[in-house]
Order: sequence, then C-alpha cells, then structure tokens
Amino acid sequence: MKSNDVPVPGTVDFGDFSGVEPLSRSFGGDRGTPLDRYYIESFLRRHADDVSGDVAEIGDAVYTHRFGGDRVMRSEIIDSPQSNNPGATMRVDLQNVEAIVANRFDCMIVTQTLHMIYDIRGAVAAIHHALAPGGVVLATVPGITSIDVQDGPEKWFWAMTQSAARRLFAERFGPSQVQVQQFGNVLAATAFLQGLAFEEVDRKGLDVIDPLYPVITGIRAVKS
Repeated sequence: MKSNDVPVPGTVDFGDFSGVEPLSRSFGGDRGTPLDRYYIESFLRRHADDVSGDVAEIGDAVYTHRFGGDRVMRSEIIDSPQSNNPGATMRVDLQNVEAIVANRFDCMIVTQTLHMIYDIRGAVAAIHHALAPGGVVLATVPGITSIDVQDGPEKWFWAMTQSAARRLFAERFGPSQVQVQQFGNVLAATAFLQGLAFEEVDRKGLDVIDPLYPVITGIRAVKS
C-alpha cells in the first residue's frame, strides 16, 4: 500500500462490482430506498419551513404533506398534459410559460423533473411565473447518475453541476435569490451507479460532500 492507503495499481479487487451489469437498474429501489432519495429528502428537510400556503408538487403530493404538514393550505399536483396520472390536479406543459397561472403558488416542489424537460430554461421561467411574490421553489437535479430504464435515454436530457444549477436559476430569479447545495462523493456515486440501496451504505460516508462527485444538487430560489 502507498502511504495514503490508496491501493497500488494492479492490486484493486472489484469484487461484486467486477461485472458490466449493475446490481440494480432501478436506482436500488428493488433493494430498498433509492440512495438519491436520502439526499433529496435531506435537502427538503432543511428547507421544510418553505413548504406552506398554496403548494404545488410535480407528480404527487408526498413531500408537500411530509414536510409541510398543517402549514399547507392548498395542495396541487402538476403533471404533463400527456400523463395518465389520476392524482394530477393540473396538467401543464412546463416548457410553456403561458400554460400556468401567474403569481399563484407560495411554494413549488420540483424534484428530479427538470432533467426530463428539454427546454429547461423555459421550465424555470414557467416556475418563476407561477410563484407568488416571495414564493419559493425547492428543486433537485441529478448529477452522476444512471438513466431510468423505464423512460430510457430519449426522455433524459440533462445532468447538472451546482455551478450550472446556480447560473440557470439566477438568470430568472437573480443571483441573490438562489441557493444551491450539492450532495455526494465517490462512494455515493459508485453505489448509486451500481444500484445499491441507501440501507446498504454507511450513512456517515454518504454525508461527506465532495464537489468533484455530485450526485444530487438542491436548489432553493425565491421570487422577489
């Protein structure tokens, strides 16, 4: 071994990671809790006080109620016009800023959605348009990740660093109104790519942040 405990070339044993097939193609969801959910929920928990009033969430309202509780006065579920989601209360193309009512929401929860919208600037503009003055968007985007096997590569457009996320939202909200928080390190990225579940990885290791290995980036932006 070298003095810094890094194995010398030729001595690394890949073990269970030696094959070309991942352990799971479902982000570890078939083994337990998807690892990225730990980061997403850590981010939302940090900003739970923002989840109040008139709240919209993409796809379902799980996080609205988990983190907003009785602070939520009204809950809307947004999905695309083509979706067959029976729980959707609003069917909106987020690439079309005119498709959504202006100045409506106090909070919008947009987790793991923007990477599947090609016109991502249009989507951020629509979110800004839909927020009431002082309203907050809590969004997350993937960094190092596999592609969802159900959606496939044709529906997956972007992965993002924290600097890209900051600049993207600052274009619309203004630099002073945007906070970003990155999660992940080489352990988390490797485990996530292989499809290990959260329960299979040491939590202390997951909590270490290495800016060179982004797994998830959280964005909080306020409409001034």
